Amino acid sequence: MNEIPNGAPYGRLFMCICLIAALLATAGDARAARLGDLCDVQGVRGNILKGIGIVVGLAGTGDKAPAAVTAQQRMLERLGIDVESMKELKSNNSAIVAVTAVLPAFAKEGTRIDVKVDSMYDCKSLEGGMLLETHLTGPGMGETVYAVAQGPVSVGGFNVGGGGAGARRNHVTAGRIPMGAHVEREAPSRITDGERITLLLKRPDFGTANAIQQALNALHGPETAVALGAGTVRVTIPETDRADLIGFIARLEALNIETRPPTRVVINERTGTIVVGGDVMVKPCQVAHGNLTMRITATPQVTPALPFTDVQPVVTQITELTVEEQEAYLMPVQGTSAGDVAAALNRLRVTPRDMISIFQALREAGALEADLEVM
Repeated sequence: MNEIPNGAPYGRLFMCICLIAALLATAGDARAARLGDLCDVQGVRGNILKGIGIVVGLAGTGDKAPAAVTAQQRMLERLGIDVESMKELKSNNSAIVAVTAVLPAFAKEGTRIDVKVDSMYDCKSLEGGMLLETHLTGPGMGETVYAVAQGPVSVGGFNVGGGGAGARRNHVTAGRIPMGAHVEREAPSRITDGERITLLLKRPDFGTANAIQQALNALHGPETAVALGAGTVRVTIPETDRADLIGFIARLEALNIETRPPTRVVINERTGTIVVGGDVMVKPCQVAHGNLTMRITATPQVTPALPFTDVQPVVTQITELTVEEQEAYLMPVQGTSAGDVAAALNRLRVTPRDMISIFQALREAGALEADLEVM
């Protein structure tokens, strides 16, 4: 075999081909994600705001409960409207609602935010209603007002009926007011002590925390980042970047971190939803699944009385039991990816709710190499 010298063009071409082949061979295992998608900066968080308000302008679908009428009187008095008699509040054109919002970090005075409105009493619909001025306070029992909400409520549905018939679309006792609150006070937030920031992993994982630590140390020097646990990484800000903290954090969030998503199967039994992660593996096994259906039918049978006698007719129940069992055959099931597992289970021709039982059985049998999470 003729040797190709390293300095020759052909030698360099041969080395490039080998390097590309090695990269292609490992590309399937490497999965990169933005650091900004994996972590939050400690101190950069929203704050929950809450308040109690009154929605007016409802077409006879408001509150009717006595407690709601009393609450309406107090709300109107707070707004400076005198109510002399409770009889004046028996109109069901208004409703008491809970108003909530999330105050983003660094939101300044005058910023507009969305609010959510939910009925508290026996209101039938908030469709067409207008929320009157509502003060939104912070967590706990504090009285500091951080935002003021007001505006028309959008429910995104309807609820109509009459003559014993009706139709309903979506949930009409809850709605939103897009950009319906103005921020009155900025929530204090602190993201650094002048030298360090702390990254909080959205999904704590030792491998991801270690990958972030290695990537930051390789970029900014050793001991720049220290993983304090599965969910926390402390980063020392380089002296050259302390004058531009926002730019430094923006560059951190743009970094690509090699990570491996958790191997997990998520099941929602209420809706019959199944989500299978990409790295889920099923060891070779045989699966058979069949349904057992039992029907019990009761049919009344009347034995008439004899003529010209006082004997009453006799009514007896004839019960019939029917049992149906679906045929099932053992089928081979195995796979090294989500696509393989899906193809194997689809061959069984079972419903999603049957698949939930199959996944639980696979986990008990030790054939499912993944965490099984039931919502």
